[in-house]
Amino acid sequence: MESVNFVYDLLGKNIVAYILLALLPMAFLLPYALVAILGELKISAWIQERLGPMRTGWKGVLQPIAEVVKLLQKEDITPAAVNKPLFNLAPFVMFAGAYAAYAVIPFSSKFVPVNINIGLFYVFAISAFGVIAIVMGGWASNNKYSLLGGMRAAAQMISYEIPIAVAILAIATLAGSLDMQEIIYQQGGGFWNWNIFGGPGSITKLWVIPFTVTLFLIYFIGSLAETNRVPFDIPEGESEIVAGYHTEYSGMKFAMFFFAEYSNMFIVSAIITILFLGGWQSPFGDFLNGPVWQAFWFVSKAMLFVFLQIWLRWTLPRLRVDQLMYVTWKVMLPIAFVAFFAVALWAMIK
Repeated sequence: MESVNFVYDLLGKNIVAYILLALLPMAFLLPYALVAILGELKISAWIQERLGPMRTGWKGVLQPIAEVVKLLQKEDITPAAVNKPLFNLAPFVMFAGAYAAYAVIPFSSKFVPVNINIGLFYVFAISAFGVIAIVMGGWASNNKYSLLGGMRAAAQMISYEIPIAVAILAIATLAGSLDMQEIIYQQGGGFWNWNIFGGPGSITKLWVIPFTVTLFLIYFIGSLAETNRVPFDIPEGESEIVAGYHTEYSGMKFAMFFFAEYSNMFIVSAIITILFLGGWQSPFGDFLNGPVWQAFWFVSKAMLFVFLQIWLRWTLPRLRVDQLMYVTWKVMLPIAFVAFFAVALWAMIK
């Protein structure tokens, strides 16, 4: 179960290795972000029965690059009345939290940048950077719409972290570990051993499957709120508060918020894959389960949920604030506790 950190093996534990290791996730993030932006444009077009971008490259595939070039060329404006240090720092804090989470994401049995035994706790803790950055940007903008967006985001993200935490805790209890690699290893042998189906065990586990599926749905719904995706995009609320917490931002600072959002979309999708869908394990047991195939399975499963997040954005209406709070406190949280106790009971008796 030992992960191989090939940067350390190749260069040894020196400053060069640390720099390369810190930059390594960017080799995945940059092409992923371009694919996700193109997916956002094209999937929304298909849903709305239109073509989407068609002029930049074949079928518009170069449109994401054009969007990036446009943002790089835009003037970076800092309004005179803002709190400049916090205003300028907020986008970087937002992205730093999203980027730091990639440090512990296991793409295969042979590649995880940093394999720590509390990886789930680390990811959950580092996600708090997003709340801090949004509130920081909203307050520092000296704009009532930005402040409202920041307050909405704080209330939303903190509220939905509670049922998410219960779902994570339930799977950690089932696996007996916070180590993401250990959780993935325990789900080996085929898709019927994935945690969404009760984890490894005999036919007696059938009674617990409704509870693990429920926890899966709770985490997925909560992840939409964590990433400010529709129907939980009230921190932006264009029809209500202009653009919310990033109303005053322009150029690359504006882009950093959305780069972080797309990064977070993959992070929450990766955590769903790790907790419930066997991580990098092949659905067919040991068949097609080599290191390269493991990376393929992991990215494919995670990208499926990125697709679902985009699909839902262009399908569902935005919730009101009171509806959003009702869903988390009066629906998701009680159900999450019941499912948690059922899974904990199964972990004790299996």
